[in-house]
Amino acid sequence: MAIQLTSTELEETRQLLQDYNPAQEAIAILEENNGLLEASFEELWREKNGVQGFPAGQSLWEVTKKVLRKEICGNEGFRAKVKEYNQNKGKANAAPLLTGTIVYLVGLITLPIDPAIATIIVLYILKVGLDIFCEYTES
Repeated sequence: MAIQLTSTELEETRQLLQDYNPAQEAIAILEENNGLLEASFEELWREKNGVQGFPAGQSLWEVTKKVLRKEICGNEGFRAKVKEYNQNKGKANAAPLLTGTIVYLVGLITLPIDPAIATIIVLYILKVGLDIFCEYTES
């Protein structure tokens, strides 16, 4: 099942992240892909890093989710960032909290990751929920 941001969610995200330049690139690609997070991730990754070989039958997104799971699901700092954002969604301080979550992810994971790609990853995790992401991606 493809995870997709609605046009309303995309507009809300654009407003929240209007002052965070790396997010603008991610949002533009999300709009091109009708809010489809996985397709946007793969397109942005290829744009930034070129095409890479992956095991047969596995998408770049699936491999990335497995790596991310190992690095973020047990990290209480990331969990706290997600929780704090979710508790303040729709409030005046939501924008810096969302930006802070993206920046935290970039610094947390060992993969060298572009902030625009991290934006899509954070939006995916916020859409499905961190607990569901961690459980769903468990081997």
